[in-house]
Amino acid sequence: MPCQIIGYEGIITIKQLASKLSSRQPSSQGVEGTVRSILDRVKEVGDEALVEYTRKFDCEKFSAEMLRVSSLAIEDAFKEVSAGDLDIIRESAANIRAFHERQKRNSWFVPSNDGTILGQMILPVERAGLYVPGGKGGDTPLISSMLMNAIPAQVAGVERIVAVTPPRADGSVNPYILAAAKLLGLEEVFAVGSAWAIAALAYGTDSLPAVDVVAGPGNIFVTTAKRMVSGTVGIDMIAGPSEIVVLADGSANPSHLAADLLSQAEHDPMAACVLVSTNEDLTTAVAAELKKQLASLPRTEIAGKSLRDWGAIVTVPGLTQAVEAVNILAPEHLEIVVENAWDVLGGIRNAGAVFLGPNTPEPVGDYFAGPNHVLPTMGTARFSSALSVDTFTKKTSVISASREFIDANVDKIARLARLEGLEAHARSAESRKI
Repeated sequence: MPCQIIGYEGIITIKQLASKLSSRQPSSQGVEGTVRSILDRVKEVGDEALVEYTRKFDCEKFSAEMLRVSSLAIEDAFKEVSAGDLDIIRESAANIRAFHERQKRNSWFVPSNDGTILGQMILPVERAGLYVPGGKGGDTPLISSMLMNAIPAQVAGVERIVAVTPPRADGSVNPYILAAAKLLGLEEVFAVGSAWAIAALAYGTDSLPAVDVVAGPGNIFVTTAKRMVSGTVGIDMIAGPSEIVVLADGSANPSHLAADLLSQAEHDPMAACVLVSTNEDLTTAVAAELKKQLASLPRTEIAGKSLRDWGAIVTVPGLTQAVEAVNILAPEHLEIVVENAWDVLGGIRNAGAVFLGPNTPEPVGDYFAGPNHVLPTMGTARFSSALSVDTFTKKTSVISASREFIDANVDKIARLARLEGLEAHARSAESRKI
């Protein structure tokens, strides 16, 4: 059996499963010391440290002159990518942009009858840093990560967007990442990765500017570095291993569901793949399909370990219990493959992204439809949201009190200040009395 079949004994079964899945987050304790030394080293000597670490881990002959990818290299990369692939990237980018345009918020101001005006300004941050993983040896470029991080920042109105990505062994960057950058109009791309790239974005070096927000996925070193610099800069989120929950009834195609579960399992040995179904025949069929399809996957070892360690199939009595299970698990990705899927959607409270119906496998959202694929993991969908335009904006309150407002309320304001033992606050308000 490729993954665990769980007998349902009430909602306690799902709570136990959720508790197990929450343990997937690799502990950062083993790398915190290393990451702290990297952050301190970059903060102290800047580019020198970036070159040292890049030579050690990525490219032996790396130099400071190679940090910034030249405009010529970006142009050459663009020419290297086929017209057909460029068209696909361009169309995906257009879909992502159209979706995120709808997320834009407007500043607002509301006048009161006494002449006081209250409001809120929605402003973009000035500089954003985007971390784009290079993929295995630079041969599996995460094009979608470039699109999903850069486009919301552009829609937000960020003036300066800096992308960092690990170089390949020869010091170059995969042409597909550079081609995507050119399609988006990004001019500042740096061949630097891991925790030292995050440090450079947070503190700035001679070559890399310090930014206001850092976004983008990465390994445990990148994630730990983001957590440690949070507060110096804003970050998008602390993400854990990927996960999917598929909620299905007897109308679903077991071959499709198995393929969908495996689409997450191949990400990472710690990815979680869970099927919650109201139909026992379906769960049996999906288990058989998992075994069959797993054997032919190029990443069969990774996907197999994911399924064995973190995969689960559970049959529940009905849709009510299935929805309750989903809300407890609070998955990053949720597929709902049941008759009348839209009727079920209203009960979902906790999910990073929801994929409705038999024709919406998770990769549709990962790559092409438009919604962001940078999503909360590890149950944090209970309180967190996808990366969005909001990630790159800030909200500033505006208060303009009228003479009438001050006259009517100054004594109340002063009283509240004195209740908190802040006499200067009280006197500041009272100084406006006529």
